[in-house]
Amino acid sequence: MTSAVVTTTTTARPLHLPAAIRSPPSPPIVARAGGRRRRAVLRCAAVSELTPAVSAAYGALLVGGGAFAYARSGSKGSIYGGLSGSALMGIAYYLMQSPETKALGDAVGFGSAFLFASVFGIRLYNTRKLVPSGLLLVLSLGALGVFYSAYLQDKV
Repeated sequence: MTSAVVTTTTTARPLHLPAAIRSPPSPPIVARAGGRRRRAVLRCAAVSELTPAVSAAYGALLVGGGAFAYARSGSKGSIYGGLSGSALMGIAYYLMQSPETKALGDAVGFGSAFLFASVFGIRLYNTRKLVPSGLLLVLSLGALGVFYSAYLQDKV
């Protein structure tokens, strides 16, 4: 019985990864009073790159929640609210794709997240039920913060 040994040689090639997969450079060091230094936790560029994904996820949650509420209780207001919120987030997502209209997309996302945060805040105040109003209020406030910080970054 004869066994053949196959040897392969590989050459080292530089690995080219997409920008979304590459590890970010180390965060900048922030000087503090007293001479101590600490690393910044969140880079500003990451927020601006994150806003389209936040817009898409928030829109999907709104339409999914509206469809769930309609299926469970037959609430037409929930399905209309979910569809309109999803449409606004879709418009914001579309506007964020171009550098010329990115700030406008951030503003549309901020306005619609503010609208839904107000609606869910009023609903939470009236019903005193954490689910679904409280949960959706927290999600809306999180999206509001992301859109606000991205808008400030894009305008400056």
